[in-house]
Amino acid sequence: MLDYLVPLVLLVTALLALGKREQAYPLLLEGASEGLGIVISILPSLILLLTAVHMLRASGAVSLLEQGLAPLFSLVGIPKETALLVLIRPISGSAALAVGADLMASYGVDSQIGRTAAVMLGSTETTFYTISVYFGAAGIRKTRYTLPAALIADFVGFFMASLTVRLLYP
Repeated sequence: MLDYLVPLVLLVTALLALGKREQAYPLLLEGASEGLGIVISILPSLILLLTAVHMLRASGAVSLLEQGLAPLFSLVGIPKETALLVLIRPISGSAALAVGADLMASYGVDSQIGRTAAVMLGSTETTFYTISVYFGAAGIRKTRYTLPAALIADFVGFFMASLTVRLLYP
């Protein structure tokens, strides 16, 4: 079924465009052009972050971090290999993406670690960035209760991601 997903999306898009009497191809090209612009704009930071993650791994810092957090992580059922992802995700989405990509490259996308990292990336938020942007836009200065609640929600997301992968892919 997944093999037919992209052609199905293109067919539905074309049919909707025909129904509205619009030209689908130029609209698809415009969307692809915007997507490519986004990729080009984030590529330098992604390369820098991937390099930093590899340097941290090569230096042994990530290994020390994993060993230090292993007892706590095993207590709650989170793989110790995801320690860096758990610490980075609330701070930076791009860095978390780089760490997730590194985990998937190291352990494989179909491994327990790769799947757990993917679900963690999809079920948690860049808490500090989100709070600063949205509260700053709304003019809210006091985040006394928001930050602890959001970090608890992130922890629950990490825990549930790990639990879900263990239950669905034993």
